[in-house]
Amino acid sequence: MRTPPGPWPRLCAEFAALPRPASDAMPRPEALRGWLAARFEAWPLRDARGGTEGLLTGYYEPLLTGSRTRESARQAPLYARPADLLTIDLAGVEPRLAGMRLRGRVQGNRVVPYHSRTDIETAQPISGSELLWVDDPVDAFFLEIQGSGRVRLRDGTVLRVGYADQNGHPYRAIGRSLVDRGALRSDEVSAPTIRRWLREHPAQAAEVMRTNPSMVFFRELPVPPPAPPGEPEAGPPGSLGVPLTPQRSLAVDRSVVPLATLVWLDTVHPVDGRPLQRAMAAQDTGGAITGSIRADYFWGYGPDAERAAGEMRHRGRMWMLWPRGETPPAPAQAPTR
Repeated sequence: MRTPPGPWPRLCAEFAALPRPASDAMPRPEALRGWLAARFEAWPLRDARGGTEGLLTGYYEPLLTGSRTRESARQAPLYARPADLLTIDLAGVEPRLAGMRLRGRVQGNRVVPYHSRTDIETAQPISGSELLWVDDPVDAFFLEIQGSGRVRLRDGTVLRVGYADQNGHPYRAIGRSLVDRGALRSDEVSAPTIRRWLREHPAQAAEVMRTNPSMVFFRELPVPPPAPPGEPEAGPPGSLGVPLTPQRSLAVDRSVVPLATLVWLDTVHPVDGRPLQRAMAAQDTGGAITGSIRADYFWGYGPDAERAAGEMRHRGRMWMLWPRGETPPAPAQAPTR
């Protein structure tokens, strides 16, 4: 493993030495606040027009029901990563494209785009790659948006599944499709209203969901160990490869905010409207998370997390917390001295 560059080894050692109520707990809040203030500066993020506000949404870890083998025609599959899916790292072709990948498949002697959602669901070219079968097709679709979740089997066993790969097609929000069709007004669009519409219009639901050509593939994850007393249960691993922490982990556009960056967030709570201002860690990415002031807030697991994530669609501001004396590699405005 490579040693982190610059000041990070020293900062990590300082963080590990902060006073804690127990060896496996987070640092005491007052010690953490003081350390952040002393060692980091806040760099405001701005968009291409100089604006300081962007869209903040939420995600969570849902619970579905299902089985390992198909039990009814209504069930929808969760696919494992297909064996014929190619992932091409573009950094090997052009170093300036580091972090960018193309996905496709071999057809004859050419690499062509991978199957779209419509192709996969209608022609079934990856039949045999099913990981699990879940009881509700709408829940299966929303699980792809969340990126990870849990599935309760008939015997009561609960499995954890997480993102394995994606078919390479761009993400298209089906809320936009419903607005374009006149089914919803733009100010009505939220996860709960979209779910409600899909369930109230089952004959059109599959067609609407297929307007998003992107499809996520899953893998089974190990069950996490119990959390220390007073600490939240660890979430599934994010793009950084470490477990997400409820209400402390963000999904960001990694081309703007490097993964592992500390971020200060200023927005409002989606349920009670109170100010929501806190330090977060950029630990995840998402197909819909693009732009300099754009993030997805991880709420965790359970009904409260589901409600908050479903209702979170607010404007907010973001600052990168970067080590003092260093300049962040992103379009941020220098902090006011």
